Formats: sequence, C-alpha cells, structure tokens
Amino acid sequence: MKRRELREHIFQLLFRVEFNGQDEMAEQVSLYVDDMKEEEIVEPKDETYIEEKYKKIVEKLPEIDELLEKYSKGWKLSRMNKVDLTILRLGVYEMKYDEDIPERVAINEAVELAKKFGGDESPAFVNAVLAKLSSKEA
Repeated sequence: MKRRELREHIFQLLFRVEFNGQDEMAEQVSLYVDDMKEEEIVEPKDETYIEEKYKKIVEKLPEIDELLEKYSKGWKLSRMNKVDLTILRLGVYEMKYDEDIPERVAINEAVELAKKFGGDESPAFVNAVLAKLSSKEA
C-alpha cells in the first residue's frame, strides 16, 4: 500500500475517536482492520504500520491538541469541523513527531486529505493552521 493510502486509513481511524471515545477505540481498531482484511486490501506489514502509527498519534493527542489550540487563533477545538480537526491532528503528528516525513510533505499530505474528505474551505484552513505552526515552531 502507498503511504498516502496508509495515511487515509489512519485518518479514518482517528476520525472515529471523536465519536467513540478512547475506551471503545481498541475494539474499533480491531473491527476496522478486520474489515480491511476481509476486503483483502491490507498486508500484514501495512496493518502493523496503521495500528502502530494510530496508537502513537493517540498517545500524543494532548500535546497535539495543545499546539492546535495555540496556533488556531479564534478556533476552539470543540468548534472545529471534526474532519478538519482529525486532519490537523494527523498533520501535526507527522510534522512534529514522525522523523520519516519532512514537514512540508506532512503539510501537503494534510491539505490533500482535506481536499478529499473535507469541505470547500478545509484545504485552506488546514494549510493555514499547519503553516502557522510550522513557521512558529521552526
């Protein structure tokens, strides 16, 4: 599976956090991965990558959300579109904690996710927040 496809699966898992809460997510991850296996769209190495990266992001959510609160002036996380918030969380994780992904690639990929899954304003919003965070944290 290509990294972009893997990222989309991670996004879809992270999106479920908003509706299921942390307690139910172990079961949600298991169900999601089982569905991918049934559809034969995931190899064992990809399954491991998706699950491990998802878990690492969830562990960092308090720090990620703190950064988002700081750099999304005028936007409380609770008011953000849930798709945009999920994309931003994934983007911040890749920018700040994933050493395999260059920062500009993380921003670009987040914008691409926003184009695919978000609303009309999502790509510009995601780009603006991540670019602001990038320039301030450099």
